[in-house]
This record gives sequence, C-alpha cells and structure tokens, in this order.
Amino acid sequence: MTDTKIKRKHYLLFIVGGLTAILLSGLFNKTVHYTSTNEFCASCHVHPHADATWKLSIHNNTASGVSVNCVDCHLPPEEQGVRFVTHKAYHGFHDLYSYLTKDVEEIDWAEKRTREAAVRFVYEDGCKKCHTNMFPSTLNALGGESHLKYLRNPENTSCLQCHQNVGHYRGKTGLIVEEASSGSKELYTELIEVKKFVSFEEKLPGTTVSFTMKAIPGGQFKMGTPANESYRNKNEGPIREVAVDSFWMAEIEVSWNEYLAFFSATGSQGRKEATEVDEETDGISGATPPWGAPDQGWGKGTRPAITMSHLGAETYCRWLSQVTGRKYRLPTEAEWEYAARANTSSAYFFEGEPKDFESDGFWNKLFGADTTGINSYAIYYENSPSRTQEPGKVKANAFGLKNMLGNVAEFCLDYYDPQVYAKYPKGVVKNPYGSRSGMEHVVRGGSFKNSAKDLRVGRRDYTKTTEWLVTDPQIPKSIWWYSDTKSVGFRVVCEYDLEKNNSEKNNN
Repeated sequence: MTDTKIKRKHYLLFIVGGLTAILLSGLFNKTVHYTSTNEFCASCHVHPHADATWKLSIHNNTASGVSVNCVDCHLPPEEQGVRFVTHKAYHGFHDLYSYLTKDVEEIDWAEKRTREAAVRFVYEDGCKKCHTNMFPSTLNALGGESHLKYLRNPENTSCLQCHQNVGHYRGKTGLIVEEASSGSKELYTELIEVKKFVSFEEKLPGTTVSFTMKAIPGGQFKMGTPANESYRNKNEGPIREVAVDSFWMAEIEVSWNEYLAFFSATGSQGRKEATEVDEETDGISGATPPWGAPDQGWGKGTRPAITMSHLGAETYCRWLSQVTGRKYRLPTEAEWEYAARANTSSAYFFEGEPKDFESDGFWNKLFGADTTGINSYAIYYENSPSRTQEPGKVKANAFGLKNMLGNVAEFCLDYYDPQVYAKYPKGVVKNPYGSRSGMEHVVRGGSFKNSAKDLRVGRRDYTKTTEWLVTDPQIPKSIWWYSDTKSVGFRVVCEYDLEKNNSEKNNN
C-alpha cells in the first residue's frame, strides 16, 4: 500500500471519528436536554403533589412569568459539567429504581418534605445561580440580617433554613388561632371546683377547650435504671429510692387546642422579641408569632403542641394557673418518671424489653422485630410516619396517662444535671427537684423520631437550645419558639392542695 493510500485511510478514519464524536456529542446533549425537562422528571418521579404544588409556588406562579424548573433546584448547575452529569445519573437511577420497585402509595412523602430530607436533593449552587443579588432594594431588614449571616458563616447556614417552602407551595404558614377548638359548641363561662382528689375535666373559661386531669396518688418508687438494662446510659443512675406526693397530671400532652387558647389570649402580633420575660407583671405576656408553621402542616386539634420553647411551656403554665385558679406547672423529673412507670419497674410500663423491639440485633435484623406490644402504647419511629399523631392512637398506662412514651418528648421543670441522682442525700428522697440552676432542662419520654431503646422510662435527655435555634433567622433569636426541633412538647401537672386551690379560685 502506497504512502498516499495510507494517508488517505488515516484522514478517512479521522473524519469518520470526528463525525461520530460530533454525532455522539449531539446525541448526548439532546439526551441530557430531554431528560432535564419537567415532563421527563414527572414520568417516573411520581410524587402525587409535586407538579401541582410547584405550579402554585413562587418559583412558577410569578408576576414576571419566569419559571424555575425541576433541574434548576434538584441538580447542580449544568455549567459544573462532570458534577452535573454524575449527580443527574445518580438521581435518575435512584428515581427509576423507586418507580419500578416501590408502591407510590406507601412512600412517606411528608417525611421527604422535611429539611433533613431536602438537603439530599436540593442544591444550593442552583439557588445562588439565579439569586445573584442577595441584597435587593425590596429586601426587608430581617432578610438583610439573615443574608449577611449566611455570607459570614456559609458552613453552618443554608438557603433551606429560611426558604424551605419556596419550591413547592405548602399552604399558609403561622398559627391559625381560629382552629383552637375542642369541637364542642359549649362556651365555658364558669370555673369548676374540685372538692376531692379525683380525676376531673378542666374547662378553660371563655373557650370551648377542655382537657382531663388524672389523679396520681403519691407513692414511693425506684428512680433510675439498673446497670443491666439494655441501652442504659450513665446519666440514668445510680438508682435512688424516691417518694412523691399526690398530684394531678394531664391525661395527654398539651394539645394545639389548649396552646392556641393561650396564644390567642396572650400573644402579640406586633411585639418584638425580648431577651427575657418580666415575671412580675400581673398580665401575662405570651409568645410572639412563630417563624413559619409550628405544626409542620401535620394538623392541630388534639395533636400535641410542638416547637414552643421551655419558656413558652412555663409561661403557658403560669397563664393556666391564672385563668383556672389552680397551681399548674411542668412536672418535676421525679414526678414524670413516677407517673410514667405507673407502679412498674421495668424498661417500659408494658411488657417487653428494648432488645425485643430494636432491629439492631442479628435475629431482629434477619426476621424483623415483633413490635405488637410497643405499637399499642407508643408512637415512635416504627409506626409514626415521621410526625405526631392523635392521642387516641395508643392505650393509656395504669394511671390513665397516654403517650408518656413517644409521640413527643416532654419538658420537665428541672435543670439538667447528668450526675444529679448521685447528689441526692442517702435514704428515701422526698419530692426531689433536681438542680436549681443550669443552662438546659430535662426532657423525658422520647418521641415519634426515636426507636424503642430511646423510649425507655428511665432514659434522660435535655434541651439543646443552641442546636434547636440554628436556623432561626431572627436577631435576637426567638425565646418562644424552637426553629429546629419538632419532636418536643409538654404536659402539665396540678399541685394537690385542695384548700389552697379553691381559696385562690374564689379570690380570682
């Protein structure tokens, strides 16, 4: 073969290769473009409300007519090349696998709307690609402060902290006070009188809201957990013999019906945040409006009220005492554990051990845990669908109290001290009240987010104020609402002193 023919062959191969590359490149670009359309995304990413809520959102329903598409938020910018392609392939195969193997009706879409889930498929680079001017003339003071905070500390802040609901419309946010109704048409006008130590129904004057207070007879019990209890933590011992006086405790956690009655009576729309509350005033100044929707869109009614701060819970108790003439407050840690145990001494007030219900053991991992027992008494990770539930979903303990374990964790009156049990005097400790000072307060009972091991009666937890206010954009941060926890609420106790209670009631 002559040199000329060889050269021609090489040129031909070069031309064919070049044309093939151009063809493949064009085909690749067309494929990328086609698979980036909203229609293609919706073909297998079959969220039943995604398209409708996107069309109603401020990313599509705009005055200018500009519309942001699926890939603008849910993929890195296309200009990032390899990163865009690899993430696109990952999400595409993931969605296709889910489409082919999962039942769309069984997917917990509400859980996927949480901030914790959203950070896995919403890309901040996409936000910054469009929102290049972070300080437009129309930005209010709060927005300016928040954006400045973001620029100064981008590692610990994100767009989703304040703008989680802009991509898909989630309905109105904030507290709808008109929903504060127990369903009864009776407007309570008179205070009830409690003449003996029995359970009673408290009725909030001027509202239709009522709730049941259970009489808890005093007694003696072993507080803490034995060293051989599965999943025990160091702060749960040593076991102490404790005696508590009789008291009343609410049958269920404070509901939205109850808390909204307080918010309606004491809240102030225009009042700004303060760093502390004046405890000396006769009129109780309640919470300022929350940032966002504190019920997370799960519903209010008799579901437990959540996201209020420990101060918000204590202020509610002060208000409740004022309007009823009885001494309401948060339970001490000892009262809470005594009421939760209800004359039992094991890990739960019902049959079963933590290792029976957890899925971390070999047998339970292989065959699944038998959760029949715990499912009857607690709302937790395995049966909660990632949100609070109505109190009627579970059975009560022997004292008639529901959701002492699970649904939401509950504030106690005590400041948190991990060694407090060891500091109590020897012998039977009478009505212990824990530490009188500290930075955080005790939290008990576990929540819908926890697994069975964290619902043990003796497990101790505490508030984490700084962590629970990371995403609050306000300066100063709210003293009334936690922006970053939705699994903590509270229940109230009423002190047993009939003579004092009734005399205070008659003087009001």
